[in-house]
Amino acid sequence: MLPLLDPDVSEVAKAPEAVAPCCPPLTERPFTSEEAETAARMFKALGDPVRLRLFSAVASHEGGEACVCDISDVGVSQPTVSHHLKKLKEAGLLTSERRGTWVYYRVEPSVLSAMGKLLTISPAAA
Repeated sequence: MLPLLDPDVSEVAKAPEAVAPCCPPLTERPFTSEEAETAARMFKALGDPVRLRLFSAVASHEGGEACVCDISDVGVSQPTVSHHLKKLKEAGLLTSERRGTWVYYRVEPSVLSAMGKLLTISPAAA
């Protein structure tokens, strides 16, 4: 099997970017313009079924990270997989690290927590 290369990751392993929580719960207060842009970017990235499958594959993978070689069977070509992974990274949903020939992706726990809180009804609103 040929290695799947991700052209968006340099040969030098990249340290995961710090991921800041997105936004307050929707019921807490209206979003600022910046918060709305951030949330929209995240939801837009997850609005594509292939991206959602890739994100889910990474999030549910044992150890909290997945090699691109383990998640690329989503019914599209390898270059398309790389494109979708790039979009998920640009939205701040994934980080990646190159290890030799392979690229490993992970979902930062703060991203899942922030997305969950975003859609949670605060006790005051309940």
